[in-house]
Amino acid sequence: MSQLPDLVIANGTVVNSFGRQAAHVVVDAGKVTALLDATDPVPAAVRTVDAAGMLVIPGGVDGHCHVAQVTGRFRTLDDYNISSTAALWGGTTTIIDFGIPRDAQETPLDAALNKKRLAAESRCDVALHGSVISWDETVPWQLEQLAAEGIRSVKMYTTNRGSTMADNDTILKVMREMVRLDGLTYIHAEHDAIITDCTEEHAADGLIGIEHLHRTRPELAEEISVKETLAMAEYTGAPVYFVHQSTPGAVDLVSEARSRGMEAYSETCPHYLTLDDTVYGSTFPEWYACCPPMRSAETVAALKDRLAAGAIHTVSSDHSCYDLSQKRERTDDIRFMPHGLPGVETRMPVTFTALVTEAGGSMEDFVEVFSAGPARINALPLKGAIVEGFDADLVIFDPTTEQTVDGGALHMGTDFSPFEGKALNGWPAVVVSAGRVVLDTEGFHDPGPVGRFVERNGFMEHRDALSAPIPVPSTAR
Repeated sequence: MSQLPDLVIANGTVVNSFGRQAAHVVVDAGKVTALLDATDPVPAAVRTVDAAGMLVIPGGVDGHCHVAQVTGRFRTLDDYNISSTAALWGGTTTIIDFGIPRDAQETPLDAALNKKRLAAESRCDVALHGSVISWDETVPWQLEQLAAEGIRSVKMYTTNRGSTMADNDTILKVMREMVRLDGLTYIHAEHDAIITDCTEEHAADGLIGIEHLHRTRPELAEEISVKETLAMAEYTGAPVYFVHQSTPGAVDLVSEARSRGMEAYSETCPHYLTLDDTVYGSTFPEWYACCPPMRSAETVAALKDRLAAGAIHTVSSDHSCYDLSQKRERTDDIRFMPHGLPGVETRMPVTFTALVTEAGGSMEDFVEVFSAGPARINALPLKGAIVEGFDADLVIFDPTTEQTVDGGALHMGTDFSPFEGKALNGWPAVVVSAGRVVLDTEGFHDPGPVGRFVERNGFMEHRDALSAPIPVPSTAR
């Protein structure tokens, strides 16, 4: 008598980025072992979950999280236990964090390896980006060591002078190394000279509190930085990925570069799709301290149009877990307060609501930006699709279910959500991570520190998966 599989998700509609089918999903030893047509009998299993009338999608991949991040004198209030738990509550089964040097004494390699050690407490799978702030003769060797560890991307900031900013010489040299090492360059694009000058002018006029944040970081600063960085990427031949793009102009610059054959990618975040700059005139403007800031309602609408049109490749949370006591220390001066929003848990419903409920996008479009796209672009093996042989990371949900965000009831280790009080669709009902049911109608089932560190493939090595859809099984309808 053959051994029963661990789990069957029965009678659901499986939605991948490339299509959908009514199927039973068979899971064993942490992998999807079969997709059976829903007209077939439900196979016996150790556990069966009935997904009739529900959608089954790949577990989310959040390519932009900051866990236990130290920036200046501030440290986010989470750890991998907290943030990975929150990710699972929100239907995300893989997060990608950053090893960013906390000061001049910490090297890029040390920063990344420290995060890898901390990630041993994670409840979901974890991958990492490296980060370079300044160039020296050791950087090529350090990037080689990172690649050997499966860390195949490096983030650089074009702003934040005196802390995380990399100058253009460093960016260009790192891009060359990433081409040599088959990696991907991540860029936080805001023009530092414009932002610094604009901020100083506002400070001189006494307009430097949090209510003025959006006026100190203009759209032009983001778009000029994107344009300049694209020029360096074109010159070096480096694939480049722009984090948290907040303007349609920035997205259009990337689209134009892609039309010329460049490997360039746009990411945005849920808050840029749903919140506009009127939040800085609200009762609690400190809830929205992030960089780039929220934009005008017209810009938000145009950005959402770009998402619905497929010009934006991923939606990531940019999760940064500060609490209100930290935010409120210096609301009088944005230069001294921590910037960043909690969002790993709410990424799924906010993105689904913005893209599908409001903009009319398809479920396949949603799966693309929530899971499949982040997995392919970041060269994560066996992630982002429900097909035989892939990791059994699955989410079951009913798109018609609506819940209202209660920041105090979330699990991100902080005491607020920028989406407080918003009614959202697309919350997970059941979450399966590496074949384990970690969330169902009975609540969360802590699997313990079982998350795996995922070594990523080289960017070009993974390129076939970037340029061609995963074959649809013959049972698909």
